[in-house]
Amino acid sequence: MSTTATNQKTARRRRTFSGRDKATLGFFIGIPTFLHVALVWFPAVATIFLSFTYWTGIHISDIQWAGTANYENIFFNTPVFWDALRVNVVWLLWFGFIATPLGILLAYQIDREIRGHKFYQTAYYLPVVLSLAVIGIIWNFLLRPDGFINGALGLPISEAISFFGDDRYNLWVILIMASWRHIGYIMLLYLAGLKAIDATLREAASIDGATEWKTFLQVIFPAMGPVNIIVIVITIIESLRAFDMIYIIYGGTGGLPILGVLVFQNIAGEGASMKGAAYAVILFLLSIVPIIAYLRQQFREDAK
Repeated sequence: MSTTATNQKTARRRRTFSGRDKATLGFFIGIPTFLHVALVWFPAVATIFLSFTYWTGIHISDIQWAGTANYENIFFNTPVFWDALRVNVVWLLWFGFIATPLGILLAYQIDREIRGHKFYQTAYYLPVVLSLAVIGIIWNFLLRPDGFINGALGLPISEAISFFGDDRYNLWVILIMASWRHIGYIMLLYLAGLKAIDATLREAASIDGATEWKTFLQVIFPAMGPVNIIVIVITIIESLRAFDMIYIIYGGTGGLPILGVLVFQNIAGEGASMKGAAYAVILFLLSIVPIIAYLRQQFREDAK
């Protein structure tokens, strides 16, 4: 068959889109794209711009350029910012070195099909389907002065343990509450990755005489590279987005300073300075910069 005949046959097979087809494709692609730009990208860009302004949030004509004044105010004149940053760093370290490894360990044990593994998988997965707000409501019911725990201990309200009001306990109690969901989330992600690992890798390591720990550390863990990246990204994001739970427990007054609460408080209470927008930008940078740095490093290693 000649080249010309082949090209003609290929051209006949190539589907041409009618006007109706193009309208349908435009609808299904255009509408989601428009909504994404309108509801995600536009507010994000607008927030960055407004963080450099003074504005009451009412009339656009009232916007006044402030330069870096909002950021200078935050860094040099707002001690609560550094308290919130400290809490968020502690939150990240807790998730990174305690909650996330526990989720990975649990996934590994369930993948080995230990006794009762289906029960553990279900029990630890259940909190994942709950929002942080619902988790806050559940734990608030358990730990408030007139809640279940103090009642089970037989303590009257006057002698009840203030789990959320005492600075000695509140941060660690809330970290445990957040870990209840985070451990199950990491377990689910890692378990899915472990199920996708080629069984021959483990068999080869076993034949070479490697222990279970060495097999996991030197064979399975490196093979889980994409899942490891997802886990790190989620750990960073989860450590910075705990506003829902804090708000349910303490309300708009804060109680435990974190950056998400400062964004809400300053957007609602000090809109004229757009200080809340500056907090939002700082929170965004703290979330995205380490993620981008880690991803670039991983991509460079994969390209070698």
